[in-house]
Amino acid sequence: MKKKVLFVATVLRGHLLVFHLPYMRWFQQQGYEVHCCARNDTEEQNPVVPYCDRYIDIPFKRSPFSAGNRAAYRKLKALVDAEDYALVHCHTPMGGALARLAARGARKRGTRVAYTAHGFHFYKGASLINWLFYYPAERVLSRWTDLLVTINTEDYARAGRFHAARTELVEGVGVDLSRFDASVDRAEVRTSLGLSLRDSVVITVGEHIPRKNHEACLRAVANLPGVTLLFCGVGEQAEALQTLAGELGIAGRVRFLGFRQDVAELLGAADVFLFPSFQEGLPVSLMEAMAAWLPCVVSHVRGNRDLIRSGEGGYLYAPTDARGLSEGLRILLADPALCEAMGHRNREAIRPYALPRVLDRMATLYRELLPTGEAR
Repeated sequence: MKKKVLFVATVLRGHLLVFHLPYMRWFQQQGYEVHCCARNDTEEQNPVVPYCDRYIDIPFKRSPFSAGNRAAYRKLKALVDAEDYALVHCHTPMGGALARLAARGARKRGTRVAYTAHGFHFYKGASLINWLFYYPAERVLSRWTDLLVTINTEDYARAGRFHAARTELVEGVGVDLSRFDASVDRAEVRTSLGLSLRDSVVITVGEHIPRKNHEACLRAVANLPGVTLLFCGVGEQAEALQTLAGELGIAGRVRFLGFRQDVAELLGAADVFLFPSFQEGLPVSLMEAMAAWLPCVVSHVRGNRDLIRSGEGGYLYAPTDARGLSEGLRILLADPALCEAMGHRNREAIRPYALPRVLDRMATLYRELLPTGEAR
């Protein structure tokens, strides 16, 4: 009988399908039966999940105070108790919390539990409420964690005070460098957007939610006449951002491109990447921009500062410093040679975060975590 592993996250499209398919594929290649559970946030009633032998739709809620999570917990616990998993690897705050609670009994029977913290909700600059709720919750949950994976240096240092059997620092979920080569036809991509090679183009990628601080992108570009801003992403703030662009008088210089499958090509056609988030773990969007040879103007927050050194691969500013962000863009857009030099530095700096290296690192941790003889 095949050994089984379970991947858990709050949402399917917004997390599991984006970040974890290479790891699920690896387990299948080792002969495991792979299960995954998450809330179905796709538009399909019965989504097909690659490298997954069984998908279970569990209606996790993002808010820890939602009554719906009680039903999600009961369904998840029944699944874990019934399936005798060798490993439960959980992700995202609610998916990770409920999975570790549900697997307490299974751990006594030999199931190993891993949790990847994609960015603790308590961090330097976080609200007092976050610290009062999430910090003690994570300390308690760490008692039922065999492997705690962190992806930035701030979280790794803090996790060392917790009770997980083992804590490791891993370079994120990995970025596929092969998707970002130098063969992008900049002229063709820009023409499709109504732009020319002479235009100065700034791009940002991310969900339109408050945490991403896209308002600062608009205010920064508003101070730079003639600069075009590309938004890639969807989310609850899309309409409000379009309204603000109109109020700032830059609606004609902003392209809201929605969800795109050609982000690699769009990055390759831009001049600078702008990313002023209030909070990050280790942002894939920023890693992909670095892989695309772009200089980056980013907020000075956890995760971003793990990747960008100010003055080398771009510039870091406080997320609320729209004037500073604007100045960083101005310096780069006025100096193509500097853009090129910083872009090349970023491409080299991102190599340790390449997907094959990160996958090898996780494979080693999986082998060490599982009982002798498994995942060989």
